[in-house]
Amino acid sequence: MVQAVTFDVTHTLIHAPHLGEIYAEVLGKHRVDIDPPEALRLVGEVWQELACSADPGQDRFAAHPEGERGWWRRFLERMCEHLEVPVPSRFAAAELFHRFGTAAAWEVYPEVPEVLTALAGQGMRLGVISNWDHRLPALLEELGLAGFFGTLTYSQKAGMEKPDPRIFLQALAELGVEPSAALHIGDGRLEDVEGAVAAGMNALRLVRPDQVELPARRGRQETAGDLRDLSSLPERLASGRAEWTGRRSPDPVLDF
Repeated sequence: MVQAVTFDVTHTLIHAPHLGEIYAEVLGKHRVDIDPPEALRLVGEVWQELACSADPGQDRFAAHPEGERGWWRRFLERMCEHLEVPVPSRFAAAELFHRFGTAAAWEVYPEVPEVLTALAGQGMRLGVISNWDHRLPALLEELGLAGFFGTLTYSQKAGMEKPDPRIFLQALAELGVEPSAALHIGDGRLEDVEGAVAAGMNALRLVRPDQVELPARRGRQETAGDLRDLSSLPERLASGRAEWTGRRSPDPVLDF
């Protein structure tokens, strides 16, 4: 029986719908011309590039000599290297760091408050497990989500990143739940699904409509497009209408 549900944050609970526009605006102030779609594409590319080179056994933000601000400055520098333009002053990185630490840059996905309310009302213990820096608790508080969660476990606080199983186990210890009785939901096949399963949890991969997704295997629902079905998760489990499939397979999923 599932007693707890943990969530990734970005592309699971919240998103930045104007990310490309914000980057283009800030860089434009510093004479770096880039249109919003290209900025959006490049942010994703550089994030993946730096994620591939990161050691999940330690948090990338804490490991940087200048902390999270220094890591995000390096992020912007790498973007400029791709664009083959001079790196702007530190004020550009500082403005971006500030803007994405406030609720104005983010939106909560429409179904999230209703689903979290339903799960909490049915006795589910809820938590966050995310590769984020120290801005996350204040951001979730400003967005009206922090109060739903019994733990906000983020990489800079935990000292390691998903998919390291220890960050999942740390969150579950704070929730007081065994891994086999917990479900983790996120958009990352490696960070969320494989990491959660390595920790002994169940996992569901969430792929929002604006994200690129690989074709699902025939005969299996590998992903969910939003969180609406979760609001009835406790009743489904109690009645036997939802069951866990393939926990030991490369793509363990909740089969609705």
